[in-house]
Parts: sequence; structure tokens; C-alpha cells
Amino acid sequence: MALHIVLFEPEIPNNTGNIGRLALASGSKLHLVKPLGFEISDSRLKRAGLDYWQHLDVIIYESIEDFFNKNKDETFAFFSSHGTQLHWDIKFKNNHFLIFGKESAGLPTSILETYKEQLYKIPIHNENIRSLNLANAVAIIVYEGLRQL
Repeated sequence: MALHIVLFEPEIPNNTGNIGRLALASGSKLHLVKPLGFEISDSRLKRAGLDYWQHLDVIIYESIEDFFNKNKDETFAFFSSHGTQLHWDIKFKNNHFLIFGKESAGLPTSILETYKEQLYKIPIHNENIRSLNLANAVAIIVYEGLRQL
């Protein structure tokens, strides 16, 4: 049983380090899509991932197009505050690709439009909150997927 955590153009090394640690703990694969807002050798990435980073199954892509070319036949779920379906409506499958956008802007508009049938959100019950921290959002989704599987 495996889930795939995909980060499109992540910007904050601490988030990516925490998500890497989560990927390892949950038996998931981590996919990073360039451009990254940091170097893989960044000490903040390593600190957040602690000494677990070396054990992580991570795949790095040169671009969003590269990611889709290599994974075109996979099952995707995209996450955005613009989603119209709730995350617990997903019927998770083994090898599901869970795709998250960058911290400052989320997923590109082209992705939101192209994949609107596969676009989900985590409900937020306070109008003063725009979105959740990326690492927290990924944790919510991954463990819901594991619960279902």
C-alpha cells in the first residue's frame, strides 16, 4: 500500500522537510516538482526531516510537464482552497497521487481548470483563515487515505 505525495514547486524547506518525514512515516513516496524554492542540500530541509531524509523515497522532476509526462496514467487528487469537493469524498486507491501547490500561490490556474473534477479542499470553519499550512494539509490527507486503504 502506497500513496504518492506530490509538491508542485514547494518554496519553504521546513515544510518540505516535515512532509518528507511524514512520507517516510506513512510509507508514502515524495515527489518534488521544480523549480524548488530551496536547494535539496538546505540545512533547514534536513533539520525538519531530521536524520530520516536519507531513507526517504523521493523523486524530483524538472517541471510540471515532466511530472505529467512520467505519470500520465496515474490516479490524481488535487488539493486547493478553491476545490468544490471535500477531501473525505475521495475514494482513495493504492498508489493515489496527492498533489499540492506551492505555499504562496497554490496550484496553477491551468491545473485548477484542467482537473476540476479531481479538485478537493479541506473544510475550514472560520472565514478569517484562507488556508492551512502545507505540511498540516498533507498530513490530514495522507492519514485519511491510509485510514480508507
